[in-house]
Parts: sequence; C-alpha cells; structure tokens
Amino acid sequence: MPISKKDIGLSKLMSKMLRHSPGDFGLVLDGEGFCSLGDFLTALNRVSGFEDVRPEDIQRVVRECEKQRFEIAEDYIRARYGHSHERITYEAAEPPSVLYHGTNRKAVALIMAEGLLPMSRQYVHLSEGLHFAALAGKRRGELVILEVDTARAGQKGVRFYYAGNEVWLADRIPAECCRPIADQ
Repeated sequence: MPISKKDIGLSKLMSKMLRHSPGDFGLVLDGEGFCSLGDFLTALNRVSGFEDVRPEDIQRVVRECEKQRFEIAEDYIRARYGHSHERITYEAAEPPSVLYHGTNRKAVALIMAEGLLPMSRQYVHLSEGLHFAALAGKRRGELVILEVDTARAGQKGVRFYYAGNEVWLADRIPAECCRPIADQ
C-alpha cells in the first residue's frame, strides 16, 4: 500500500527530530539514539500541523517506511541510521560476505580511487540486498550499484555494524574492496 502524503510529511519530520536535530525539539537521545515514545509524541504534537498525531500514526510510519529508517523497542523510538548530530554507537557484527552500496555514476571514479567514505554522515551505509541499495542510490542521479567484499574489508581492519532491516554501517570501505556491478 502506498504511503499517504500525510505519512510522508510525518516521516520527514520524524527524521528531522530523530536523525538531525533532536535538541531543537527538546528531545534527548541516549547513546543508541533512543528516546521515550511518550516524550517523542509530546514533542511531535507541539509542531504546527502535527498536533493530532497519535501513537498509532507513528507506529504505522515506522512499519510502512520502505527504507525502515525507524525502530520502536518497548516504549522507545529511534532512527536506525543516518544521524547527523552526535555519533550513535552500534555493536560490531559479522556481515554477510557481500554487501551493496547505491551511488551515482559521477561518484564511481572517486570511490574507486579513495574508497567509500561517510561524507557528511557518520557511517557508510550498505545493504544486504540490491533493493535498498537501489533506493538509496536512485536519489543521487544515474544509479550504479557497488558490491563490497566484506571479508577483504575485514582483513583491512574495517568493522561492520548492523543497524537492522538489512542495513549495515562501516566507518569507511577501502577502494580495493568495492567493485561496480551491472547498472541497475
């Protein structure tokens, strides 16, 4: 079922609150990026146009967000990845042998020279499947999918972190661990 315009607006505001500027909304996130669902709803309801948002609206956006950006655990909510404020910590984990990264054709030469870098983000974002890599890369221009050899990266000291729902994070990926696969 396609997400409604209202839910798209709510998802964007949730991203701003949980990923980019929680302090602007009076939210305090713990070291893993969580805040209480009650505090989050209170802050959300103070924003003009979102006064009538209920817990079930938040749960629906969390459940139906195609990129699975958010997570609810008991009575707490967080953005899984993509934070631009303080660094969120994750436990290191053993990734699948191959992960994927979606990018644009213009960036490939630089990536193949310097590797995958987080740029303005805290981590490089990778996915277990082509679908999420394509979703991430499509918004950047002409899509190219890179395949990442995680065993080789691990031998070079790269640590991987599982953010949930097929999304993996790393501080950087050396160029020799990446290769473009067929254009999508």
